[in-house]
Amino acid sequence: MAVFRRRRDEGNPPPTPYAGAPQPYPQDPQYAPHHGDPHYGDPYHGDPYAAGAPAAAPQPPPPPPPLPWRELLTGVVFRSSRTYWHMRDYAMWWPALIVTFLYGLVAAFGLDQAREEILDTTASTVAPYLLVTGLAMVLGALVLSTVTHNLARQFGGNGLWAPTAGLAMLIMTLTDVPRLALAIFLGGADPVVQVIGWATWLGAGALFTMMVSRSHEIAWPRALAASTIQLLALLMLVKLGTL
Repeated sequence: MAVFRRRRDEGNPPPTPYAGAPQPYPQDPQYAPHHGDPHYGDPYHGDPYAAGAPAAAPQPPPPPPPLPWRELLTGVVFRSSRTYWHMRDYAMWWPALIVTFLYGLVAAFGLDQAREEILDTTASTVAPYLLVTGLAMVLGALVLSTVTHNLARQFGGNGLWAPTAGLAMLIMTLTDVPRLALAIFLGGADPVVQVIGWATWLGAGALFTMMVSRSHEIAWPRALAASTIQLLALLMLVKLGTL
């Protein structure tokens, strides 16, 4: 009987497991060429490409670098909205201080009485006078721009002081360049100069409103209200020549 059972077993090999049965993981490296390779996953350590694997959070793009000074000066007037959005987090002290100081040196020639006094004096006397005028313009513009920033914060703004003050100083000086250029040759009382002065003052008001609205993320009526003191000072001290 034992002989008969042995011969029967030799003629009939053991059955193979059914197709759905789990297969053991092959331990021989030749059967697992990608074992431990992070590009193919690992059944013992999880598959990074499996449907349930958590996806990596996308990284935000880095902020763009600040604009060069040439693009900044032209963008303040000609590409206002994009420039204000771009520079709302960057300080621009050197362009603002230098441009305001140079404007202060030339602004004295736009006032009729001051121009006559300068032309009647010697060069050694004019130089200190112009330096004082330039420094006074820098300090005045800085104080007025700080007031604009503080008012914007009081109205719910969230902008930074340095970018707001720098942009306000540039707007204050650059928008008055056309009037000042004509006033040097025609005089501040000339009707053409007066018309250009009022037009550039209104343009400065629009740029102030846009800048404060972008920098502090507030509605334009509040931005205009925050810029009112600086606009009135610009009109009284520079445009009308009462300095």
